[in-house]
Amino acid sequence: MADVEIYTTPTCPFCLAAKRLLDSKGVAFREIDVSKDPADREAMMQRANGKRSVPQIFIGDRHVGGSDDLHELDRNGKLDPLLAA
Repeated sequence: MADVEIYTTPTCPFCLAAKRLLDSKGVAFREIDVSKDPADREAMMQRANGKRSVPQIFIGDRHVGGSDDLHELDRNGKLDPLLAA
């Protein structure tokens, strides 16, 4: 199983949707709450090519993007192979 990291904030509905999708697939992920530490948000922005919005999702070394991107990968049958890598 690939390492999955998701940068979130506690009140973000898109974060909740992305986490629900990952949970439904039985995927363990590391959640980084960027609302608690500005250094975490800065690290997220560097990894995500300057994107400030949450969630930002990484599977292995690949930046997937946000919740919509994650759900689109799933709809197109491309998420499961990424997670299995």
